Amino acid sequence: MNKLKKNKIAGMNICYKFFSLKYFLDSMVRVGTESIEFWGGFPHQYIDDISHPPIGEVKKMIEERGLRLNCYTPEQLLYTYNIASPERDIREKSVEFFRKNIYAAYKLGTRKVLMTSGWAYEDYDKEEAWKYSRESLFELGEYAQHLGMTIALENLQHVESNLVYSLPALKKMLSELRHPNIKAMVDTVPMHLMGETMADYLDTFGQDLVHVHLVDGAPTGHMAWGDGELPLDEDMKTLCEWDYQYTVTFELAHDSYLFDPEPAMKRSFERVKPYIE
Repeated sequence: MNKLKKNKIAGMNICYKFFSLKYFLDSMVRVGTESIEFWGGFPHQYIDDISHPPIGEVKKMIEERGLRLNCYTPEQLLYTYNIASPERDIREKSVEFFRKNIYAAYKLGTRKVLMTSGWAYEDYDKEEAWKYSRESLFELGEYAQHLGMTIALENLQHVESNLVYSLPALKKMLSELRHPNIKAMVDTVPMHLMGETMADYLDTFGQDLVHVHLVDGAPTGHMAWGDGELPLDEDMKTLCEWDYQYTVTFELAHDSYLFDPEPAMKRSFERVKPYIE
């Protein structure tokens, strides 16, 4: 069986949001990972007119610990940014926010930034919102291309977005965009909620599937591997069989981990060991 490289498996700081950035990075060293996916949200990082804290300071802290930044994920569900908004000022403000975050990711040293589609108001024309999302993503794809960056477009749960929440919707958006710097990614929670499999995504996107969030659920929850009921062993076996070459992140976000996240992260890294070299 093929195995994934150890440095392709990352921990993420979203479940460390009640701890300092230093604590999160030191925790990643303790659990033994070589790579991180960095969530750009308070208190660890927030990009607006200025960066909090400064990008150079964050990059130095990551590099001092010998860690590698696999992907940068600006917060885009909790904050009031929506690239599919019918209000032009909100949409333009949102695009500018993500443009700044793409540049921040570039300066931090990664070449991958995660984005989602935004959402349509429930009482609004979803086809119009889809068009706005596509136009915003294309504009950001052009900026990413200028910097040599790749946007990994994530499928969400239907409660998080009523635009891109399934494999067919993700395929449709990417087919309409036809942008070389916007690729597919998959989160295992919405994937399994829709009755889809990792093989479905690899069959559909092949080498254009460039990122994976590997999380357990019951059936939702973004849990540590083994704390839910999803077939993550099957997912990892599929990635290995397909000789998947890109990155995998444990995006743990369950509330039960917020005040003691490290044990949950350790459990996931223990479970992935048979599939990495």
